[in-house]
Amino acid sequence: MSLLIHKYMIDKLVIVESPAKANTIKKFLGGNSKVVASMGHIRDLPKSKLGVDIEHDFEPEYINIRGKGSLINSLKKDANDAKQVYLATDPDREGEAIAWHLAYILGLDPKTVARVTFNEITKNAVQNGIANPRTIDLNLTDAQQARRVMDRIVGYKISPVLWRKVGKGLSAGRVQSVAVRLIVEREEEIQNFIPEEYWNITLIASDFATNTQFEAKFIGKAGKKIELHTKEEVDKILADLEGAKYIVKEVKKGEKKRSPAPPFTTSTLQQEASRKLNFPIKKTMQVAQMLYEGVNLPGQGHTGLITYMRTDSTRISEEARNAAKTVITGKYGENYYENRHFKTKAEAQDAHEAIRPAHIEIEPELVKNSLTPDQYKLYRLIYNRFIASQMANAIYDTLQVNIDGNTYDFRANGQTLRFPGFMALYVEGEDNSKDEEFTKIPPLKEKEEVKKEDLKGKQSFTEPPPRYTEASLVKALEERGIGRPSTYAPTITTILARRYIEKDKKNLLPTELGKSVNKYLITNFPDIIDYEFTAKIEEEFDKVADGKENWRELMKEFYKPFAVALKKAEEESERVKIEDEVTDIPCDKCGRMMVIKYGRFGKFLACPRLSRV
Repeated sequence: MSLLIHKYMIDKLVIVESPAKANTIKKFLGGNSKVVASMGHIRDLPKSKLGVDIEHDFEPEYINIRGKGSLINSLKKDANDAKQVYLATDPDREGEAIAWHLAYILGLDPKTVARVTFNEITKNAVQNGIANPRTIDLNLTDAQQARRVMDRIVGYKISPVLWRKVGKGLSAGRVQSVAVRLIVEREEEIQNFIPEEYWNITLIASDFATNTQFEAKFIGKAGKKIELHTKEEVDKILADLEGAKYIVKEVKKGEKKRSPAPPFTTSTLQQEASRKLNFPIKKTMQVAQMLYEGVNLPGQGHTGLITYMRTDSTRISEEARNAAKTVITGKYGENYYENRHFKTKAEAQDAHEAIRPAHIEIEPELVKNSLTPDQYKLYRLIYNRFIASQMANAIYDTLQVNIDGNTYDFRANGQTLRFPGFMALYVEGEDNSKDEEFTKIPPLKEKEEVKKEDLKGKQSFTEPPPRYTEASLVKALEERGIGRPSTYAPTITTILARRYIEKDKKNLLPTELGKSVNKYLITNFPDIIDYEFTAKIEEEFDKVADGKENWRELMKEFYKPFAVALKKAEEESERVKIEDEVTDIPCDKCGRMMVIKYGRFGKFLACPRLSRV
């Protein structure tokens, strides 16, 4: 009797999510190894129905994704031919869930399967990961399941109600509906804003020695601060200052330091790429994914250029810190380096480092010709931000001069950059920033008289808050603890596609449809788009990920009041009428102002009479 011995064709089978990542990892594995891609998820909830058995502990009804049958068969064959299978999907909750689904499809025990993760795709990281596999983290997969199931229930249960009560083809979502609410409420603030008048008085003066002109702002009288609101107040002060002498009361010299921003998290990368590169959030994440998974470099093959791009942490490794020191001291000098440790927020998921270059020695200019223009811009942004984060403070010499004119107080502020520090390389952008007013001040001494060149009042009005941009919306969502940075790109994409909001240059504005849906949801599902409730759900997901809460119990707690609100909305809520957006363009047939309608190819103008037929 002969024993049939299975001959393994592959020593190591490594399954990743994308072909680009597979190509990068291949070159680091010796022996008879094979690296293949699952092409993202291979199992998911069905699109044609809810796919969640609410009556039986919210059991998800996963199915193989349509069109992936041949890929699944190929993965099964490779797994059967391999001595050891390594599941090397991305190092986050989504990646953990994909690994869990792969284990199920391939008949592998999730409690013993070899799960490996790489925060960066470098030789050391890959080889260390393979040498130190772990089991699948079922807490992380449960956290992902909780999010997926809750979002499916919200979307599939509320959307049909919206179709009946508001309009066909609409959808609701836990994070997307809250994002729309933020934009709608900001627009309401802007529309309801009542400007308030205020005035400034500026003294243009010069010193008698050098005749150098500078500006000083009115701040008050006899040491008391005064705000000016009317022309009458300004005219009285100007009259009081007729023939006045302007004497320097005080000269204050000081020093101001400016520190660099931390290395990027997902959220700050999205914001800065929007501000500096004009990248939509979705584009930023797509390009960052390419840089992480690897690009083809001459003589090096596929090379991962950055660490994992989904992270809340500003932590960096000692190895990376030392590499940054070498670059900074070599290029700028010892006095430009400062060993910095940034504090990560308490609620952050700190499993990964901040986003930084995977190979500090690969400077952006060295690989510019191997990258697309977008890849180069984003890599340079990430590289410079990281290096700058380990550089010394910028130092300014500051000068404040207080001037008395007939007991009225004026102040001039000046500053000069003494040492650029990190600013020699990188300065963080800001949303809607207003530069501080500084003037070049000549050398002045206390009790010295300065010459009045001009004295003028200027009327201004307070301005409403700015509309959200993608960058400032991401910042607002993160500050409120709503969603996670990895969810922001698909959220903004969805609410744009649903026409709940639209873009005007970089600004995000609500449409009439978005306002109507928002009003209906606030009235009938207040919890779903309540800021604090949505943030609390994120905290609950984190507890599931940490093994401190059972995801099915979380679902039960959520679903009970949700089902009550759903039933009430179906039975009692009134149908919402969406008002057409009226333009200032008259109809050439009837003379009434045309309205904006939407079709397969976007916006079009329609006669209001025909639109009601």
